[in-house]
Amino acid sequence: MAEIERQHIGQRMSKIVTHGDTIYLCGQVGTAGDSVADQTRQCLEKVEALLAEAGSDKNHMLQCIIWLADMADFAEMNAVWDAWVPEGHAPARACGEAKLARPELKVELIVTAAKA
Repeated sequence: MAEIERQHIGQRMSKIVTHGDTIYLCGQVGTAGDSVADQTRQCLEKVEALLAEAGSDKNHMLQCIIWLADMADFAEMNAVWDAWVPEGHAPARACGEAKLARPELKVELIVTAAKA
């Protein structure tokens, strides 16, 4: 059976959980109050850093779940996302509207990836 490894363990969650060759990241948010585009960029920078720490990269993403506080921001978020995702490596993705942890947050990304 594959071992489960946790990194950056907190009381409520771990930032990275690895099971075999699969990497699960906790939800990533940007700086509260910034624009949707800026928050999306910040989320993606955090995703890249955590994936690198776990032995992977954005080319190995399997799935991304995106929560927007307001679906009216879908196009703005997608403009940043589309420029970031390597051509031919788009993961399975879902995007929905949800009330996020704090009202100033506009986007949250949850990524699952394979080890590189």
